[in-house]
Formats: sequence, structure tokens, C-alpha cells
Amino acid sequence: MAFDDLPLVGLLKNRMRFLEARQKVLSENVANAETPGYRARDLRQPDFADMVGGGASARSGGVVPVAVTNSAHLSGAVDREPRFGSKRAPSFETTPDRNSVVLEDEMMKVAENQQDYQLASMLYSKSLSLLKLAVQRR
Repeated sequence: MAFDDLPLVGLLKNRMRFLEARQKVLSENVANAETPGYRARDLRQPDFADMVGGGASARSGGVVPVAVTNSAHLSGAVDREPRFGSKRAPSFETTPDRNSVVLEDEMMKVAENQQDYQLASMLYSKSLSLLKLAVQRR
């Protein structure tokens, strides 16, 4: 059994992947702070309904069905690869050249994103070290 098959490790990897993609979008916002007409963007995490098959991703056919081992189980679906949706950040400040990037807000988002990534990577490394310790104890 590979470490990637464990649910906790998979969740942490997906979280770090999302935070990586969000960091890229936020850095594009900062880089285009002076570009006329540029609209700030942000990434949203998939909703719980999207992950279990009740959302838009289920209707698009990108969902894998869950194995039913008992007839009393409810049928459901799990999305193997999370989809991160891009959305326009709500901005109340717009410059005369129609640029909606507020550097202070973007830098706060970048700092928050960095802290979230550090937490996820710390949990990932701790979980792997616990698994290695468990394997060595055998």
C-alpha cells in the first residue's frame, strides 16, 4: 500500500495543490496591479456537494461512483481530481483605468495563503514521519 492511498495524505496533497494554484493567481493579481482594465481574480475551493457528486461536477460526468458493499448503503460519488474554480474577486475599489487590484488586500491574501500552505506541508511531513515510525517498529 502506497502512502498516497491514505486519505489524510491525499487530502493534504490536494490542499497543497490548491494553495499552489491560488498563490499563482494572487501573484498574477499583484503583477498586474498597474495594468489598465485588469480585474482581480481568486480561486475558490470546491464545495462539499461538488466533491460528493451533488454539484455541477457530477452533472458534467467527472465523477467516479462509490463502491456499494451493502444494499443499505446510499449511492454516492467521489471526485478523484479536485477542480478549483476561478472567480472574480468582489472589489469595491476600482481605479479610473478600471483596474480592481487592491495591493493591500492581495498581500493579505498572499500571507494567509502562505500560512495555510506551511500548515498543510507541516501536517504532511508529520504524517509521513508517523507512518515511517510505525513501519520501523514492526
